Amino acid sequence: MALETRKKAILAVSFGTSHTDTCKVTIDAIEQDMQKAFPDYPLYRAWTSKMIINKIKKRDQVHIFTVKEAMEQMKKDGITDVLVQPTHVINGIENDLMKEDALSYEEEFHSIVFGDPLLTSEEDSLAVIQAVAEEFSYLKKDEVLVLMGHGTTHFANSIYAALDYTFKDKGYPNIFLGTVEAYPSMESLMKMVDAYKPSKVVLAPFMIVAGDHAKNDMAGDDPESWYSQFKAQGYCVEPVLKGLGEYPGIRRLLVEHLEVIDRM
Repeated sequence: MALETRKKAILAVSFGTSHTDTCKVTIDAIEQDMQKAFPDYPLYRAWTSKMIINKIKKRDQVHIFTVKEAMEQMKKDGITDVLVQPTHVINGIENDLMKEDALSYEEEFHSIVFGDPLLTSEEDSLAVIQAVAEEFSYLKKDEVLVLMGHGTTHFANSIYAALDYTFKDKGYPNIFLGTVEAYPSMESLMKMVDAYKPSKVVLAPFMIVAGDHAKNDMAGDDPESWYSQFKAQGYCVEPVLKGLGEYPGIRRLLVEHLEVIDRM
């Protein structure tokens, strides 16, 4: 295909959220940074959670594309080359399904390339640690930060325990990373935090958005929430409802992943 007839576009793929407050400062902000880095490319949005898409359609009468619908729209708009950049944290189930859906359109485009999710290489892990450490630079040595990741049955889940280890290895013995649905679990975290004997526990989501999990499983009043469990152990607990998408270092890393595939 002649270069002058080719037309590139960005497809930003997120899991999605029904919480408008966090969406503005996370998913919207990431997409704005991508658009700023590539002002000449049209940017399309797709979400992978059909449940959230349906909820928003019903509540706000706003339709957000699935990956397949976005591919369909780009085809109609004459796009020839698609740069797919997920905002997913890990190379898990959502990312695999997203690739499958996008690649079902392989015949319709000149090229479809995928940027890496947030945590893919060792460099990514170090950049994420840096971004988190900058965000919580006010943390005192006798205070701990406990991050709540999502967790998955996918083998990619091992990245959470590896990253927890790397935090310690890089000089942050007071930063702990666990998951709400897999390992390291709250049980493991509690043991590690108890051994550290902190004066205070700061809780924050290790997810792009601060949505349901952050507001309920992490910071909620339910006895099962992380907030309640640490409180019951006698700790002074401070929840911070700030998704990873709000951290400048995290947004920068996702834009860098997009820049890599644009050079391919």
